Amino acid sequence: MIHFDITKLENELSELEKQTNQLDFWSDSKNSSKVLKRITELKNKVGQFKNVRSDLDNFIEIKNLLLQESDVDLEKELEVGVPKLEKEIEKLETSTLLSGKYDINNAIITLHPGAGGTEAQDWVEMLYRMYTRWANANGYKVEELDYLEGEEAGIKSVTFLVSGTYAYGYLKGEQGVHRLVRISPFDAGGRRHTSFASVEVLPEITEDIEIDINPDDLKVDTYRASGAGGQHINKTSSAVRITHIPTGIVVACQTERSQIQNRETAMKMLKSKLLHLKEQEHKETIDELKGVQMDIAWGSQIRSYVFCPYTMVKDHRTNYEVGNIQAVMDGDLNGFIDSYLRSIV
Repeated sequence: MIHFDITKLENELSELEKQTNQLDFWSDSKNSSKVLKRITELKNKVGQFKNVRSDLDNFIEIKNLLLQESDVDLEKELEVGVPKLEKEIEKLETSTLLSGKYDINNAIITLHPGAGGTEAQDWVEMLYRMYTRWANANGYKVEELDYLEGEEAGIKSVTFLVSGTYAYGYLKGEQGVHRLVRISPFDAGGRRHTSFASVEVLPEITEDIEIDINPDDLKVDTYRASGAGGQHINKTSSAVRITHIPTGIVVACQTERSQIQNRETAMKMLKSKLLHLKEQEHKETIDELKGVQMDIAWGSQIRSYVFCPYTMVKDHRTNYEVGNIQAVMDGDLNGFIDSYLRSIV
């Protein structure tokens, strides 16, 4: 049972806004950042609820008018508006499940192919398109951070930032191995192939989250960006690769910006990975993370996408499945996201 206590949220918002008016509020930057972050979170939820309630009241009024007198325009407004409102209500319900420490943050997503060469690399490109479509449809911005083109087709690896409120909260359940079954377009014999790709989802670390990294533990390399051209090409050595020596974690950024900006973005990526790893390993400090292996664990398969001999996408954690695989590949992931968030409550 999902409960949305709007009064409680409004009271908390009011109290926090009072804090921002206190003279010493800005003297503690760490606390002020946390408060402002929570205010943004609450305003988002309260605003979402009020919009839904306003639309619902409007449709109830229209329905009452139609009971008194028929009106084609009003009937059409209901016919178009009610399904949209139902989706907004579902979205509001899902948002109540987002209470994790970093759920409100942006998400950094990295896609890697499994064994299989071109097949797996093409699968990574399909997944990249799927997540981009989902982000665009749900009001999020996608910014490519690192891109390595496949030799024949597809992508060897790609890292991108999904920006917007609760991006990480919605996408965190996508982490794991994704399996594809299809007739290969690269097989002259038209045989069925199985491909794998890993999806890593991390919260972007904001300034209010402190994480200490010893500069002596970092190896920084600069190089020219690689890619197929267009948005993936950069003729100067502005791309940055940072290796955290104690853990072996490597991050890279090669967007079409200055070397300084690429380094700043790469450091954010590194902090996100180290914080996630620290929490997984239950370590108190980053210094305790020594020689951690970041190999892809192909056994952690979370979802299968089957194009042949039948069409189905199934999440193995929740058993949620749909038959319209093309809709999923076009970014219709909200059913999977919702079922996962409900399963971990």
